[in-house]
Amino acid sequence: MSIAKTYNPKEAEEKWYAYWMENGFFRSTPDEREPYTIVMPPPNVTGVLHMGHMLNNTIQDVLIRRARMLGKNACWVPGTDHASIATEAKVVAMLKEQGIDKKSLSREDFLKHAWEWKEKYGGIILKQLEKLGASCDWERTKFTMDPDLSESVLDTFIRFYNAGYIYRGVRMVNWDPQGKTALSDEEVIRREVNQKLYYVRYKIKDSDEHIVIATTRPETIMADTAICINPNDERYTHLKGKKVLVPLINREIPVIEDEYVEMEFGTGCLKVTPAHDLNDYELGQKHNLEVIDLLNDDGTLNENAQILVGEDRFIARKKVAKMLEEVGQIEKIEDYKSQVGFSERTDAAIEPKLSMQWWLKMDELAKPALEYVENGTIKLIPEKFFASYKHWMENVKDWCISRQLWWGQRIPAWYNEKNEWVIAKTEADAIAVFAEQGKTSEGLRQEDDVLDTWFSSGLWPMSVFDGVRNPDNADFQYYYPTNDLVTAPEILFFWVARMIIMGHDYTQKPPFKNVYLTGIVRDKLGRKMSKSLGNSPDPIELMGQYGTDGVRVGMLLSSPAGNDLMFDVSYCEQGRNFANKIWNAFRLVKGWETIDSPATDAQKTAATWFESRFNQAIAEIDEHFANYRLSDALMATYKLIWDDFCAWYLELVKPAYQAPIERETLETVKRLFQQVLKLAHPFMPFLTEELWHDEIFGTRDAKDCIIVASYPTAQSFDTQIVKDFEIVQQIISEVRSIRNSKGISPKIELPLAINATNIDFSTYQESIVKLANISDLTFVQDKVQGAVSFLAGKNECFVLLENNIDVDAERERITKEIEYLKGFLVSVDKKLSNERFVQNAKPEVVENEQNKKADAEDKIKILEESLASLS
Repeated sequence: MSIAKTYNPKEAEEKWYAYWMENGFFRSTPDEREPYTIVMPPPNVTGVLHMGHMLNNTIQDVLIRRARMLGKNACWVPGTDHASIATEAKVVAMLKEQGIDKKSLSREDFLKHAWEWKEKYGGIILKQLEKLGASCDWERTKFTMDPDLSESVLDTFIRFYNAGYIYRGVRMVNWDPQGKTALSDEEVIRREVNQKLYYVRYKIKDSDEHIVIATTRPETIMADTAICINPNDERYTHLKGKKVLVPLINREIPVIEDEYVEMEFGTGCLKVTPAHDLNDYELGQKHNLEVIDLLNDDGTLNENAQILVGEDRFIARKKVAKMLEEVGQIEKIEDYKSQVGFSERTDAAIEPKLSMQWWLKMDELAKPALEYVENGTIKLIPEKFFASYKHWMENVKDWCISRQLWWGQRIPAWYNEKNEWVIAKTEADAIAVFAEQGKTSEGLRQEDDVLDTWFSSGLWPMSVFDGVRNPDNADFQYYYPTNDLVTAPEILFFWVARMIIMGHDYTQKPPFKNVYLTGIVRDKLGRKMSKSLGNSPDPIELMGQYGTDGVRVGMLLSSPAGNDLMFDVSYCEQGRNFANKIWNAFRLVKGWETIDSPATDAQKTAATWFESRFNQAIAEIDEHFANYRLSDALMATYKLIWDDFCAWYLELVKPAYQAPIERETLETVKRLFQQVLKLAHPFMPFLTEELWHDEIFGTRDAKDCIIVASYPTAQSFDTQIVKDFEIVQQIISEVRSIRNSKGISPKIELPLAINATNIDFSTYQESIVKLANISDLTFVQDKVQGAVSFLAGKNECFVLLENNIDVDAERERITKEIEYLKGFLVSVDKKLSNERFVQNAKPEVVENEQNKKADAEDKIKILEESLASLS
C-alpha cells in the first residue's frame, strides 16, 4: 500500500479518535497498577472552546497520554460546571428573546427552561475537546449539578454548619446589579477607570457657612448620615457638634470626629454613607449612625433617595450633578482616575451593599491549606505563585457563599411562619428538626438562595469519585488523592485553595500533589485574547487549517508554566511543518527497496550514534517532564526528531539514488522510527497513531496501538560517540557552509584534510565523505597551504578549493572574521580582568568565559595562518 504524498489530518483525526473510543483506551477502572489521576477543571456549561481551554487541555492530555504509556492506570475525569451566574444570565437572555420575563415565572418553571438550555447547549465544549484529542474517560463525565454531586454539596453545607463554620448575617457584600446577586471578593475584577471628582458644598445648619466635600458618587449623597472630620484638623475645629444639611433634600446629619479621615486627602472632610461603602459602614457601626440604603437590587434608586426614584444609578449620577450645579452647590469638577470593581461574570460595576447572606468562616479552615503548600506536600508550579497564595491565605476573609439566583444548589435552610430557621437536607427533615426544638413548622418554606458555584466545585476531586457521600468506595480509595491539577493562576484562590480546604476537612489529605499553573494566552502584541478585541482565533478553525497535532505543538512550543503565551498562528504553521516532516521522513523510509545483506560498518556506527543520542534525549525529556517543563520537553523531542533522526540519521543510512538498502539497516531504521513515534505520541497523537499502523511495521492486533505502547525509557548510552559525532556534524556543516558561501554547487566533490588531535575519524570516514560530498579525505599533521581551514573542536580541517575559490574575496572574508574575533576577545578579556566578576561569579561561569577566550585565540591563530597561506 502506498502512503499518501501529504498527510490528511482530518481523516486521521476522525478515524483514530473513534477507534480509541471503540476500544476503550480512555477507560480506567481500579486495578493493581499505579494510578495516575487528573480531574479536568470543569469549564462553564455555557462555554465554547477558546485558546485558554486549548492550552490547558492540551497540557492535561500530554500528561495523561504519557502516564498511560508509562504503564500507569491513567484516569482523566472530564466534566462541566453549572456556573450559576453565567448560566442564569444566558437563560434569562434567552427567555427575554422569547418575550418571557423571569419575574413572571415560578422557580420550577424557570429551572425547567434552564435544564432544557443545559441539555441543548451544555455539552458543546466537551465535544470540542474531543476534536482536540482529549483522551478523557468520557464514561466518568460529571456535571456539578448531577444529583449525586448536588447531594454532596448539601451534605458539605450541613457538615460545615454543624461544625460551627457557617452562619447567617447582614454584612457588606459586593453586589452585582445586573446578576442581582452577591459576589465574593475574588469574583470582583478591579480596573482603573476615568471618573469625575465632584466638589460638593454642604451647608452648615443655622449658618451661612458651608464645607466642601469631594466625591465620585454624588448619586449616593441622599444616603449620607454624617460628615466626618479628623479631631486633629484645626481647620474644622469650629464644626464640632454642629449639624450639616444634605444637599438637595436638606436632611440634617451630624458632624462626627474620627482619625480615620486623612487630613491631606481631598478637602479633609468625608461624607459617610454606611449603606454604600465598606469603610463608611464600619465607621457608621463605630459611631452608631443610621444606615440608609437608596439602591434597589437592579441598581436603580428607591424611595429612600427621595428624588429621582427609579432612575439608574449612573443616569442619577449625572442628574444629581446637574441639580447640584443648578442650586450652586458644586464648587468644581475634576477629572479623576480610580479603581472600580466589576463583576467577573457580567462585567457590571459592583455596588457595596448591606445584605443578609450565608457566610463560611475561613480562618481555621485555611490554615492546613497553607501548610500543605508551605511544606511542599502540594507543589505550585512555578513556585513564583506561592507568595500570592500565602498572602491570600494569611489574609483570608469569611466567604459569602450564598447567591440570589435560582440555578444552583439551593441552600438547605428552612423557615417557618415566624421566620425562625433550621438546617436540614429535606422538607421532612426540617419538620422533624422544628418539632425537636418545640417550634412550629407552619408556613414552611425553603431558603431562596443557592450556593456559590465555587462551593460545589471545591468538592470536585472528591465528588467526581463520590468520595463525599461514600468515602469507602473503591474508586475514591484508588484514585484519590489525584496527581496533577492543570489550571490558571487567576483561580488559584477561587478554586485551588478551596479544593485543598475541603479535601483536607473530609480526608485529612490534599486533593492533589502538583498544581501546574498555565499562563494567559495573549496575542503577539501582548493583549489578552478576547472576543471583544477580536484577536482570538477560533480553535476549531485553527485545527481545521493546521491539523490538531500542528495546533497542539504550536500551543506548547512557547508555553512554559506560569508564563504568558504570546500566541501567533505561525506557531501552528511550525507545528504543521513538523507533522509534515515526520510524514515525509516516513514516506522516504517506506519507499526504500531492500537487499538481503547485513548493515555496513558506517550504518552500524550511525545506528549506535543515534541510539546513544536517543537515550540521551530521553533522559533530558524525562527531566523536563519531572520538572513540568513541557515546552522544553517538546522542544527536545522536536530537535531529536527533526535534526538528529531526519536530518542526520536517515541521511547517513539512506541508500544511493534508486539503490536498495541493506535489510538489517532497514529493520534498525523501522525499530528506531517506532521509538521516535512513541516519544512524539503525547504531543502528536493522531499522526503517530496513523503511522504506527502502517504495513511497514507488520500486522498489528486491534489493541496494538501507540496510545498504549510502552513509552521509551532511557538506557545507558555511549557518551563518547555522542561527543565525537558532534565534531563530525560540525565538519560536515562547515564544509557545506563553505560551499554555500563560495557559491560552489553541492554536486561538486571537494577534497578534505583533517589534522586530528583527539578523535579516530576512521570510524566516521565514510559518513563524512557521504554527507559532505568529499572526493578525497586525508589525514595530515601539518598545515595545508592554499586551503580554507576551520576548527572542529580541537581538530583543524582544510578544504582544498583549487579553482573554486576567489582568493581576494576569501582574503577579505578571513580578515573580517579575524577583526570580529579580536573584538570579541577584547570583551572577554575585560570580564576576566574584572576582579569583582571573577570573585563573585560562579566557577563554571568563569570557566566558560576562559573557554571562550581560548577558543577565540585558537581560531584567530588558524585564520591568520590561512590568510598567510593565501598570500
